[in-house]
Amino acid sequence: MNPIARRVLTALTTAALVVLAIIYAPTGWIRPAVIALIALAGVELALLLRRRLAWFSWGMLIALPLGLAVLCGLLALPLTAERHGNLMMLYLIAIVKFSDMGGFAIGVSTARLMRGGNHKLCRTISPNKSWEGLAGSVLASVLMSLAFLPVTHFTVVKALVFGVVAALVGTAGDLVESKLKRWVGAKDSAAFMPAGLGGFLDMFDSLLIAPAVLLPFI
Repeated sequence: MNPIARRVLTALTTAALVVLAIIYAPTGWIRPAVIALIALAGVELALLLRRRLAWFSWGMLIALPLGLAVLCGLLALPLTAERHGNLMMLYLIAIVKFSDMGGFAIGVSTARLMRGGNHKLCRTISPNKSWEGLAGSVLASVLMSLAFLPVTHFTVVKALVFGVVAALVGTAGDLVESKLKRWVGAKDSAAFMPAGLGGFLDMFDSLLIAPAVLLPFI
């Protein structure tokens, strides 16, 4: 299968499963599930660090913030469910992950259509990310945030702000995880996943920071 088509199919399948789980799962089940996800993230992070980390290294300046971001970001999800209900948690996930999809779609399209390719955002960390892709991320996140207005009951201005911030901090989480992988010399965050799927951190890197940043303002 074409790598792009495989990535899109994987994203849509994962999104459908997450949506069904959030809508139909009792709120009390959310916290144990998130603890399991944190454990998976911790295992992947430990396996990545084994490749390079000595007793002390400057790489800890990357590893420790990433570990803290994983913990804060994922713990914010069950807190959202407990305080505001499962649909608000779905809202946080949706605006971040749709920003991913919008960035990917616009980034790939502009790279092919623009003469000389698109304008790279951070070539040394993530060569495929572009300013055009970031614009696509913001647009997709804002549109999804507006679509959730009947659920969130935000003002239009607040929905727009949440959409923009979600895209920016989602991209930041992606870049932090990419930096870690470059530092340890890994292409994917887990080698045990099927080819093309990356790992747990690869799938949820944009959610490492965003929930913890946005939750206090809901």
